[in-house]
Amino acid sequence: MTTRRVCLFGGSFNPPHVCHVLASAWALSALPIDEIWWVPTFQHAFGKELESFSHRAQMVRQAIEPLGPRVQLCDIEQRLGGESRTIRTVRALQAECPDTEWSLLVGGDLVEQMPRWQSWPELSQLVDVFVIGRFGSRSPGIDSGFMLPGLSSTEIRDALRRDDSAWLATRVPAAVLAYIREHHLYHDD
Repeated sequence: MTTRRVCLFGGSFNPPHVCHVLASAWALSALPIDEIWWVPTFQHAFGKELESFSHRAQMVRQAIEPLGPRVQLCDIEQRLGGESRTIRTVRALQAECPDTEWSLLVGGDLVEQMPRWQSWPELSQLVDVFVIGRFGSRSPGIDSGFMLPGLSSTEIRDALRRDDSAWLATRVPAAVLAYIREHHLYHDD
């Protein structure tokens, strides 16, 4: 039996934007993986305020739909509840799917923080870590050979509050933007 290779792409996705979609497309075409699972944070480990999990999960579904069946939403952190920690997520998924080979896709801006992640030595033994760069946030010694545009969900939320439709149209998937507007998200945070 062939082992399925799944790359986990975790984040707040508050909201998801086109660079998240580009990261997934790059991972599917350049990395030794079969699927990529977006794993929205349930409760941020450092107390960041997030839109509800249900809204973020629905926006993820909207963002990934054009990428096809090799990209999917994983709700493991919601099912686990409480504070989201990568090690806890990976352990739970390994228990649920023991015949799957797991990896992580992380932004280059997180590389320096990873040694401080909870149970990092164990986590680094359980999964391969693939790094994708982002203009404007380089980590020393890290070069994935591919760089995403410098864009953050914070910038997206700021543009939503300003109602900067022209800027948002090229940075947020159309279906996600329609969902945000339909549900009046991010105008009061």
